This record gives sequence, C-alpha cells and structure tokens, in this order.
Amino acid sequence: VIYFSQDYTPHDHRFLAALAKTEHEVSYLRLEDKGHELETRPIPAGIRLIEWWGGRRRLAWHHLPRARREVRAVLDRIRPELVHAGPVQGPAFLAALAGFRPLVTMSWGSDLLWKARRGLGRWKARLTLARSEVLVCDSESVHQRAVQLGMPAERIVKFPWGVDLDHFSPGPGSGLRRELGWEDEFVVLSTRAWEPLLGIDVLIEGFVRAAAGCPELRLLLLGSGSLETEIKNRLALGGAEHQVHYAGQVDFARLPGMYRAADLYVSASH
Repeated sequence: VIYFSQDYTPHDHRFLAALAKTEHEVSYLRLEDKGHELETRPIPAGIRLIEWWGGRRRLAWHHLPRARREVRAVLDRIRPELVHAGPVQGPAFLAALAGFRPLVTMSWGSDLLWKARRGLGRWKARLTLARSEVLVCDSESVHQRAVQLGMPAERIVKFPWGVDLDHFSPGPGSGLRRELGWEDEFVVLSTRAWEPLLGIDVLIEGFVRAAAGCPELRLLLLGSGSLETEIKNRLALGGAEHQVHYAGQVDFARLPGMYRAADLYVSASH
C-alpha cells in the first residue's frame, strides 16, 4: 500500500499509525513539505518514507507536469497493489493522472466542498472521482457533494475521523490559566490555522465585538499562518489585543492542556 498525502499532519499520523498495525507493507509518499511543523511526532514505526523529487518543497501549478511524471516513476518502481491518496485535487489527482488503479481517494472536506465548486478544481475532482474505486470521507455533506460530482454512492465509505480519547480526555489542567492570570476569566480556544478558508477572520471579528462589552473574555489563539498581520492588526484596532494569548504552534503532547484551559472551543471554517 502507498499512502499518498499533501503533507504530514496529525490526521496523517493517525492513518499511518493504523495502517502500521495491519499485515500490509505500507509506504508513505508526501507531496509537499510546507515547513510549518504541522506534526512533530515521527512517522510511525513500520512505515517506509518514499524518497523522491517531491516532498521537500511547496509545489506550484507549474510543477504539475513534472510531479505527474515523478509520481508515475514512483508507482512503476514500487508497484503497489493499492494507493490511498488525498486530498482530491492534490495527491489523488496525481495518482489518477498517472493512471494507477485501484485508487482509494480520501476527501479532506474542503477539496470537495470548496475547491470543487467551479473551474479547474471542479474538473480535477470529477476526473479523480471517475478514476477512483472508492472514496473515503468523514461527513454526510462531503458524501452528498461527491455524488453530485459523479461518484456512485455505493462506492463511498463514510466514517467520522473522531477523537483520540486516550489523549484528549478530562484531566488535570496545564496551569496555563494561572500563569496568565486568567483563573476567573472566560477563555475561548481556537486551534485552526490562520488561513482564509478556516474562518479565522470570522473568529477574530466576533471576538473583537464580544470583548468590547465583556471585559472578562479571553482568547487562547493557537497556530500561525498567512493572515498573521491582519489578525494582529484587527485585534489591536479593536482594543482587544490585551485579552489574547498567542500560544503559537503547540505540539501534540501539550494540546490536551490547552483544551483543559478553555471554557469554550470555537471553529469558524468557511
């Protein structure tokens, strides 16, 4: 099996860890390395990382012809019996272009709900789904969108990606509220990347408005991203910057403490 994804994230770690427990020989093909340290844990034992032209850089549209050739070369060299690839317009599209079958395509949500709305993204999704034996997704909305794009419903497997309850469970706090002097404040937590698609603009605008009339409100803001300047400027202009703690990129081991420090979790994905 080749597991082929865009980058290395906590979701990838979970899928690879599950695959490592099977009887299959599993290799991991990584399309990009955006350098954001999205996942600090090493690739699970038993998974072989494929060294190739990709996986070392952020790819642009003009890299597509070479990426297609290089993916085909990897598939010809390893000759897997199955490729599990996603998101749809990235790794799965390249595997479909390379003519590989059987292809299990995995949707990451925004690839079908956002990028496949029109134009090139829609064309890529239709082509990829047409050449996929199975689509794996995690919600009914993605399932319905895939059917609209031509994927037969009987070839879609839907299951929730879920939560690792051994790691994310009630327990002692991290002491963060005490360190920040927030023991008696109301703490809102956001863990999403600071990117347009993920609704960080809605969160910040909502917090600025709410904080103006609620002085005990606090925002525990994790992550980073391309909207950093806009986010910090809006908080400053709104007079709410002193009510925010920028925690930065938090590794997997420290995340439970962040959740336990919060009263409310907010996700505003577009």
